[in-house]
Amino acid sequence: MTLAIILFALTYICLLAMPDRRAIVALISAAIFIVTGILPVNMIIENIDFNVLMMIAGTMGIVSLFIDSKMPALMADVILKKMPSVKWAIVSLALFAGIISAFVDNVATVLMVAPVALAVAQKLGINPVGMIIAIAVSSNLQGAATLVGDTTSILLGGHAGMDFLDFFFFLGKPSIFWGVELGAVISAFVLLWLFRHEKAKISTDEITKVTDYVPTILLVGMIVLLISASFIPNKPDITNGIICISLMVIGIIYTGIRYKAPERMIKPLKEIDFTTLGLLLGLFLVIGGITEAGVIDAIAQIFVNISGGNLFAAYTLIVWASVLFSAFIDNIPYVATMLPVVQAMAVTLGVEPYVLYFGLLTGATLGGNCTPIGASANITGIGILRRAGYEVKNSDFFRIGIPFTFSAVIAGYIYTWLVWGM
Repeated sequence: MTLAIILFALTYICLLAMPDRRAIVALISAAIFIVTGILPVNMIIENIDFNVLMMIAGTMGIVSLFIDSKMPALMADVILKKMPSVKWAIVSLALFAGIISAFVDNVATVLMVAPVALAVAQKLGINPVGMIIAIAVSSNLQGAATLVGDTTSILLGGHAGMDFLDFFFFLGKPSIFWGVELGAVISAFVLLWLFRHEKAKISTDEITKVTDYVPTILLVGMIVLLISASFIPNKPDITNGIICISLMVIGIIYTGIRYKAPERMIKPLKEIDFTTLGLLLGLFLVIGGITEAGVIDAIAQIFVNISGGNLFAAYTLIVWASVLFSAFIDNIPYVATMLPVVQAMAVTLGVEPYVLYFGLLTGATLGGNCTPIGASANITGIGILRRAGYEVKNSDFFRIGIPFTFSAVIAGYIYTWLVWGM
């Protein structure tokens, strides 16, 4: 166990110190766990969640085609056309980004919606910094709403055996989707207050033309098929992954036939974040190794001891510790590590793990909104602003991110406990 703890600690230190080499770090660490015998060779395959990896890859490919079709830009234009002032435009774009982000990766969502915000700001002669920060944090919030909204949601779904519909209603109770939406509503009022002085009128003359409706059909088809698959009993573990990969392949073949350009077919594959896939692959094996060594059970026992064996105290610890850690470290490795810890905590406490699972996802997903470096969507949004020539101060981000985060987390924290903890 001592060697496993040392290797795991070094892995996390290297992940923090070398963010651009996360996949390499995780894969090298996994190889060491295997070579040293901490993770037996015969347990390698069973510790890799191929369903999660396939879902992420397939969804990213479909999203690439969806963005290229210009459908998201059209939807944003239609929303803006109905907005009376900048304040309402900012909140509407943030909510729109949130809705998109419930089904599309957070970073992809920011890449879709931020250019619209920049165009609006240029037209009105206003600073777009606050607008794009609001879009980024809203994208992060809604990523936890559905199975395909974020990598962390896919991780939870794979670990807990949850399907698409389980994020809406699970075991006869309202599930995490409704807690996220409650947070979205409350945080929308926070945004309205933060941007209360932005009263300039807004108008948009041009409406984006959609170049291809097939990617939209594929994205909607993916959601419908994931919902349908949730009703199939005893289905293979990789069913959802096969759905996402198959639709991506259909989209690539269709693109090749329609445009007769190889580069158009390759583009969706290039948009797949192989760094994240490599990171997850390595982490699956690392976590399998520390589980085999008994580290997960030991960490869980420490958490239980800190909480005094009380479920509410354990839940509170999980939520707010997740907010704190995710404000500074990537929530993907954090959630991947903590899911088995939370499960072990539930076993020790003698309860079902779902209140702790949902608390973990709420805190880890939203905690990244506290700081500019806490989530990839935030980093992406700030990068877009800097490339456009706008300086982004930490104070600019904190002014929006901190009140947004705490209002949404408190709403989700109370909701989850009332529905799942009592």
